[in-house]
Amino acid sequence: MTLALILFAFTYCLMLALPRFRPFAALGGAGAFLLLGQLGVYDFTLTDAARAVDFNVLLMMAGTMGTVSLFIASKMPTRLAEQLIVHVPNVKWAVCMLALFAGVISAFVDNVATVLMVAPVGLAIARKLRLSPVPVLIAIAVSSNLQGAATLVGDTTSILLGGFAEMNFFDFFWMKGRPGIFFGVELGALASLGVLLVLFRKQTQPVKAAVETEVTDDVPTALMLLTVGLLIAASFLPCPAGGVLRLLYDLRSGIVCMSLCLFGVARACLRARSLSPLAETAQALDYDTLLLLFGLFILIEGIGRAGVIDAAAQLFYTFSGDDPFRLYTLLVVVSVGLSAFIDNIPYVAAMLPVVQSIAAQMNGGAGFPPELFYFGLLTGATLGGNLTPIGASANIAAIGILRKHGETVTTRDFLRIGVPFTLSAVAAGSLYLWAVWGR
Repeated sequence: MTLALILFAFTYCLMLALPRFRPFAALGGAGAFLLLGQLGVYDFTLTDAARAVDFNVLLMMAGTMGTVSLFIASKMPTRLAEQLIVHVPNVKWAVCMLALFAGVISAFVDNVATVLMVAPVGLAIARKLRLSPVPVLIAIAVSSNLQGAATLVGDTTSILLGGFAEMNFFDFFWMKGRPGIFFGVELGALASLGVLLVLFRKQTQPVKAAVETEVTDDVPTALMLLTVGLLIAASFLPCPAGGVLRLLYDLRSGIVCMSLCLFGVARACLRARSLSPLAETAQALDYDTLLLLFGLFILIEGIGRAGVIDAAAQLFYTFSGDDPFRLYTLLVVVSVGLSAFIDNIPYVAAMLPVVQSIAAQMNGGAGFPPELFYFGLLTGATLGGNLTPIGASANIAAIGILRKHGETVTTRDFLRIGVPFTLSAVAAGSLYLWAVWGR
């Protein structure tokens, strides 16, 4: 087990130190475990590695990325934001509504893509009113991070949780007779809205805006809505006993997302009489994240076979014992603290099996339902990224946009919004989840 722990720690350090090469570090670590398996050090074969990869998650992510790129190209998000802004009285409400709009979009679209959609509107408003765009774009970024945990397709971490816990789209709203994590996230959004209203309370200048953007294609919007609808419908399909039908069932969410993406791309190519939409969509895919997850699935299965996950679970159990509130609080606090500085994708991927193992050890081995701890992990890991400028990809994207426009973003600028926003959202969301799932 010691060798496996050292190898995992080394791989993780490489991912932190060399963010541009994270996929290769994860793939290298996975390859090292496979080599150790072939040498007989661990019981870990190529077949085990193939089974560890959640291809449903990968297909779902790739398909959603492609459909989102078509959605952005249609200019529908920009038009929706403009329609929202014309109905607000002043800058304070304009910023808050933009942040809320970014959050709503981010519940169904990747966080970075959401920032790329909404940021131009925020920049335009700031220019017209001669305001600094820095706090405006920071508010948009942190709000998009918050809502990523609301639905199955909102963020990579949500997709990971859905795949690991076998949750369908509907489970994020209502699961096992109780309200799901969606309502905890929305409660956090309302709490953070109060923070934004206080932070921008002095920005009472009137807003003069117009709906100017013309949508070039309505079909990508329909595909986005259809993706959500079909994911919900697919969650009600009965599970076949086995064979090819069982394989298709296990890949159903990925097949839905990828099929709609391919349809959208094919239609766009026919419409343009060119293969350029195919090339643009292929370029928009986040290959780094897809390769990172592919490697992480194998890497985590490898450390599980070596006993590292059980040892980590035992360590958490030593601190928390059979007290679910203590464990839940520990997971939320640790996840918030770590995700402020490290990427939450490998963290969540590594912690999900740990959390499952801890829950199984509780009550003298009788176990405790793990959903509470899954939701606590996801809440802390997703929202914790808002504490610092480097804690989430959406934050980095927003800061990059500002720098391209000649704006300097200091750590103090970010912390002024990120810290109260995060603490209010985490407190509201985690207390709600405990009240609903802690019994």
